[in-house]
Amino acid sequence: MFKILVVAPSWVGDAMLVQPMLMRLKQRHPDCAIDMLAPPWIEALLRQMPEINDVIINPFPHGALRLGERMRLGRQLRDAHYDQAIVLPNSFKSALPPLLAKIPLRTGFVGEIRYGLLNDARKLNRNKLPLMVERFAQLAEARGEPLARPLPSPHLEVGTEQRRRALDKLGLNLDKPVAVFCPGAEYGPAKRWPVPYFAELAQHLEQRGYVVWLVGSPKDKEVGDKIVALGNQHCRNLCGETDLAEAIALLSCAELIVSNDSGLMHLAAALDRPLLALYGSSSPQFTPPLSDKAQIVKLDLPCSPCFKRVCPLGHFNCMMKLTPELVAKHLPEHSPGNSMEAD
Repeated sequence: MFKILVVAPSWVGDAMLVQPMLMRLKQRHPDCAIDMLAPPWIEALLRQMPEINDVIINPFPHGALRLGERMRLGRQLRDAHYDQAIVLPNSFKSALPPLLAKIPLRTGFVGEIRYGLLNDARKLNRNKLPLMVERFAQLAEARGEPLARPLPSPHLEVGTEQRRRALDKLGLNLDKPVAVFCPGAEYGPAKRWPVPYFAELAQHLEQRGYVVWLVGSPKDKEVGDKIVALGNQHCRNLCGETDLAEAIALLSCAELIVSNDSGLMHLAAALDRPLLALYGSSSPQFTPPLSDKAQIVKLDLPCSPCFKRVCPLGHFNCMMKLTPELVAKHLPEHSPGNSMEAD
């Protein structure tokens, strides 16, 4: 059996974009076993991908070298006798465990001073591979081979029991059609649609017969509370009340998802739910939602995308001028109906 260790990225959205690479590895090596070395906060997502055999927790926080501990991890990985490692992050540190594990084939892009760590170091052609998902998938190919196209889209399945457990835990039901808002974005405020705009859109959707759930991390709870306080007492602020598997289950219940450019946006696309993806400082030219049911909503201003965490010009026009009225024009025209069952 051909055994592959993939060193995963740290962000939820980036982890979702790894799946097409895993699919391609399974095509090239049908009997292979793929393990992921990943931070604990994306473990639940990775375990929902059928291509993955096991998830090994990467215990190192972002930026920490901890060379002695990495050496111990490398010795532990050595016992698994992997045939290949594919290193997705571009950092020096991420390439250390496969070297220390003495994995014979170590693949990745050149990145940060890694020539001695990777013996299958590839040079990235950004023009040929403009999308992050393409760059990941290219590493599944043999050296010198072109990317196999068409590239499959990421895809998640949520079973009835997983959905039921999440609904029961949170005291939710599907008596009304569900709209899910994802108001957070870990990268920074320049990627976040304004709170009053989310609040206004929630009122509009409630008038159309939806119930609105707010989903996000504990860091988003304050934002969710503000949306509720702005005339949305019937909204459920679930930010911080779910783990990642439960958040995925809730997203799968939605007839509409409105999200900033975030990890949850990519999960919504992989679940193939109707999605409005709101872009401000970032660009769908690099990490678009990969679903035919996703609509990208953005303003093509001269100053965007700037890819900054905070608006460098101070006016935040890329989001401030993306008004609720403009976003509402992209809502489904038909009346909502409950297509999900809670049986």
